Amino acid sequence: MIPTRLLCCCYLLSFIFIAVAPRTTDSKLVTSLPGFDGRLPFRLHTGYVEVDPGTELFYYFVESEAGGEGNPFLLWLTGGDRCSAFSGLAYEIGPVRFVLQPYNGSLPRLHINPNSWTKVAHILFVDSPVGAGFSFSKQPKGYEVGDVSSSLQLHNFLIKWFSDHPTYLKNPFYIGGDSYAGKLVPYIAHIISQGIEAGNSPHINLKGYLVGNPSTGESIDISSKVPYAHGVGIISDQLYETILGHCQGQDYMFPTNDLCAQALDDFNHVRRRKKHLMLELT
Repeated sequence: MIPTRLLCCCYLLSFIFIAVAPRTTDSKLVTSLPGFDGRLPFRLHTGYVEVDPGTELFYYFVESEAGGEGNPFLLWLTGGDRCSAFSGLAYEIGPVRFVLQPYNGSLPRLHINPNSWTKVAHILFVDSPVGAGFSFSKQPKGYEVGDVSSSLQLHNFLIKWFSDHPTYLKNPFYIGGDSYAGKLVPYIAHIISQGIEAGNSPHINLKGYLVGNPSTGESIDISSKVPYAHGVGIISDQLYETILGHCQGQDYMFPTNDLCAQALDDFNHVRRRKKHLMLELT
């Protein structure tokens, strides 16, 4: 069977005609997708927003299928970094899924995801940072962005998008993401909170944020594996207490204490041996 991610690449190539159609900051309603039989039973919009001169972020916006007013509104960021937001739409929380079947030379097929978060919420998937998915810059320097600058671009994206779509400003707004997006989501929420306190317009109705299996920083992420493994019963009380006793104040990535280094080696040995139980730690 051809690897699933290769199928995704093939699918994106067939999908590109939607993405590179004549662009404005206004969204374009997409009524069909390659590989999906018939008309889409949900409302999907795609478009671009210029976040810096010559730099534009591509997005997929899926309206809530719940109907009515006041549905939650979620900005969803994919990890990587620089993974396409299409991953979140087709592999994680979006309204479609790939049909898993042997490759026969045709386009990958799509079917409805019955557990899509769009059953209850509006979701805005954004290709970020620039260079991810269909987002682009007209200048090579435009691709030189880090966590802070890409977060600021996403905030600028939201300001412009909500200015063009003020109907959604009253909806409770949440920011979510997984993996590497764990570094960006809290900071974007902080920037929005500052704007709310300053009385800036448009007023985004921020209610909270959520992160799944997030990256927060190498030192914090690695140090957190030990209490997590102990908390779910994967390592013994004895090993946990040994690590705490020998590694106080130590960097778990680069311990300078020999006893700490040995204790962490023992931990990593258990981790490798019980890898099937520690998927959240790999």
